[in-house]
Amino acid sequence: MPKLEFLFDFGSPNAYFAWKAMQSMDAFKNVDIKISPVLLGGIFKATNNQPPMLAFGDVPAKMKYLGIEMERFQKRTGITGFQFNPNFPVNTLMLMRGCFVAIEDGNLEAYMEAGFAHMWEKGSKMDDPEVFAAAFNAAGLDGQHILDRSQDPAIKKALMDATQSAVDRGVFGIPSFFIGDELYFGKETLWEMAEASG
Repeated sequence: MPKLEFLFDFGSPNAYFAWKAMQSMDAFKNVDIKISPVLLGGIFKATNNQPPMLAFGDVPAKMKYLGIEMERFQKRTGITGFQFNPNFPVNTLMLMRGCFVAIEDGNLEAYMEAGFAHMWEKGSKMDDPEVFAAAFNAAGLDGQHILDRSQDPAIKKALMDATQSAVDRGVFGIPSFFIGDELYFGKETLWEMAEASG
C-alpha cells in the first residue's frame, strides 16, 4: 500500500476503532501512515453535516443498529476495552490543538494513544483542563506544557488550517483517509483500502 493519510478527531469513537484496528491488521503493518489531526466540529459546520446522534436521534432503530455495528467491528478486529464515554459529547478543541503541540515535541503517537485511551477506554472528561493535564502527565507527557502551548495563536491556526484543508479536499466526516488523492470515509473502508492495495 502506498502512503496512507489518516484524518481524525478524538471525539469520534469510529476514529478510535480505526486507529486500533490499523495497529493490528497485517495490511497496515508496514504502511507509512501520515497522521492528520482535524476538528470534526469545524468540518461539520463547513459541510453542513451532523453527528449521528443528531442526524438519526429520532430514528431509534438506526441508533440501535449503529450500536450493533460497533459491536461487530470490535469482534472482527479483536478490540477490547472500549466503553462509550459517559461525558459525551466532549469538546475536543483543546485535545485537537494539543496534537499540534505533540507534533512540535515529536511525540504525536504517544499523545494519540493516551488521548484515545482516556476518551474511549477510561471515560475521562477530557475537556476539563485539570483532567486533561493529569491524563497526559500519567502517560509520561507534560500535560501542563501541552495545555499552555495549546493556547498559542500559531497552534490554534495550525488546527484551523488543517481542518479547512481537509474540507477543501472533500472531507465531510471522521475517520477519513487518503491514498494519494483518493478519499475513503469510515472505519469499514479499512478492508476496502487493504484490498485496493493488495
